Amino acid sequence: MDQSGPSSAQLPASSSKFHHPYFTTAEVDYLSEKQRGKLSATQEEKVRQQACGFLEAVGAKIGFPRRTIATAQNLYHRFHLFFPRKDFSYHDATLAALYVSTKMHDTLKKPREILMVSYAVRFPELAAKSKTLGGEVDMDPMTVEHDRQRLLAVERLILETICFNFTSKMPFPYVIKLGRKLGASKKLIKFAWRLTIDCHRTLVPIMYPPNTVALGCMYTAALLLALEMPPPSNLVDESDQQIAILLKQKGDWEQVYMAEAEDLEEIAHVVIDLLIQAAQNPSANTSPRTPSSPSPHPSPRNQHHTSAGPPQLPSIPYKSDQLIRLKIAMRQNEHPPRPHKPLGGSDPSALYSGEDVALLGKNEGTVRFLFGPPGVVGQCV
Repeated sequence: MDQSGPSSAQLPASSSKFHHPYFTTAEVDYLSEKQRGKLSATQEEKVRQQACGFLEAVGAKIGFPRRTIATAQNLYHRFHLFFPRKDFSYHDATLAALYVSTKMHDTLKKPREILMVSYAVRFPELAAKSKTLGGEVDMDPMTVEHDRQRLLAVERLILETICFNFTSKMPFPYVIKLGRKLGASKKLIKFAWRLTIDCHRTLVPIMYPPNTVALGCMYTAALLLALEMPPPSNLVDESDQQIAILLKQKGDWEQVYMAEAEDLEEIAHVVIDLLIQAAQNPSANTSPRTPSSPSPHPSPRNQHHTSAGPPQLPSIPYKSDQLIRLKIAMRQNEHPPRPHKPLGGSDPSALYSGEDVALLGKNEGTVRFLFGPPGVVGQCV
């Protein structure tokens, strides 16, 4: 009787995967370049905006709350820090991210329901021919099942990239609370809310905590409101001007609100860059067309009630040259950026290269998923 068991070399590998709620600039740059492949940074940004616009359309058509759509966009951004863009269609990645987000916010829909709405968004000509009340597209059942299986496969990968940590803190409540605390006008708060929605089209929410994102959008809103008013009238609320001056300078507010002035400036540049893209490409289906308005697009849930054709989009409130001049003025009088050191060492790839990422999505070996980064796990985590 052979009593010899498997040798230690034959035993499945064991590794730990730590959840990182936020990534430094160095980590984001390194991981984005690694997963971008042959795409240029401009092409990658175009795909990112297409994916976020697709999520907006599907989420709004289903009727998901803002927190579900915004979290899905965050999950999509995080997913492509770990997995190459060439290996996944953005339709598969976004719908899987949306499905995971529905679980995180208790707004659950079945994968088939999400898929059917996505078909109506992707193929509007087929949805127009549909005779069903909800405009459901008549799709081949085999195609639907194949897409459903692919969605569930990507869902697993997304769950592993977040280490099954379903905690999600959003910046939207902070916009309201901090706006009231700072004495901002209702117009500024609404504007900052819209910019907070738009910033989820960028990597900002996976780089900064929600209170910093909210303050960054309030600072950006205060700067942009001044552009809307002609110089002679200068009707900008004085309290809003004071908020821009306060958040521009370093001071005690940084300890009170646990944020840094340098980070707010970086967020402002990212959001303004997004607005410049929208101004230079008016035909693109982007959210920040009219960030100070309640919504840039009529609700897709109500579009099937009208037959007047596509909705007329409002004019863009800012011209690209205005925004570029604002960025130049900001660069001439801003703080040096804080040094962004990668977590765990000087090489941002150190945490992500190796077996912990290689084992994602595979059944080989044992992977322990921990709810916090190294050095934090075990301390009330």
